[in-house]
Amino acid sequence: MSYQYSLAHLTALDLAPPELTYTAARAGYDFVSIRPIYMGLPNEPNYDLANKKEMFRDTRKALQETGLGLLDIELAKISDGTNPKDYEPAFHVAAELGAKHVLSSIWTDDSAFAKESFAQLCDLAKPYGLTVELEFVPIASVSTLQGAVDVLEATERENAGLMIDAHHFHRSKDRVEDLDRVPKEWFRYFHLCDAIGDIPTDRDEMTRIVREERLYIGEGGTNVGQVLERIPKIPMSLEMPHRKRTEELGHEEFVRRCLQSAKTFMASIEAATAHHK
Repeated sequence: MSYQYSLAHLTALDLAPPELTYTAARAGYDFVSIRPIYMGLPNEPNYDLANKKEMFRDTRKALQETGLGLLDIELAKISDGTNPKDYEPAFHVAAELGAKHVLSSIWTDDSAFAKESFAQLCDLAKPYGLTVELEFVPIASVSTLQGAVDVLEATERENAGLMIDAHHFHRSKDRVEDLDRVPKEWFRYFHLCDAIGDIPTDRDEMTRIVREERLYIGEGGTNVGQVLERIPKIPMSLEMPHRKRTEELGHEEFVRRCLQSAKTFMASIEAATAHHK
């Protein structure tokens, strides 16, 4: 079975969900991953499909016409004062569009509140047939693999899982060996990207690279290959925004090159694995 690939919305965030879907289909992806939860971040477009009915209909039509699947929606963020119920309209949209997963991350240092909210998020998502995947982010409160594992073990929800981003794993300085202790059923998809090997100490610079200067797979200095060797074969969501390349190449050519770099890299990993066997 060959790998399946999704185009993560952050890679081409200027494209509204319908346009993202058509672009991903032309470039050869199997899925899209969209951001219908508006977070009010600087320069971030509002794709709140629960309230933008025409955009929702156009997105549904695009998925039907292209045959692409909707892998996941983002981002059910848990911060101080978050009410998980506020995300339920987005869960309804996700279910209507055939999504499988919801991405979440934790940005509050109140550990008890975070765990309670994450558990509630999972319970709200379950009737919609959605799993909730927890991502650790070096600039967030849950910033390491162990931090995410602690939340998942404490909440004990069947529809909860772990979503690893290659960039974040490298930045968190986690050890690849620690992945061997993670239950395999927690892995449902992976954020595939690369980045410079040097880890910035400045938070603003780290944020800038996350959102606008990730690299093609195999081009950077992360340990993404070692990470992939230790997890099951799951869909790869390509989250590799690069502002300058997008401006030079245009969205469609850029996302096509992202996919080509991923396929080339994954083929080399599979070949190496087969050789070792």
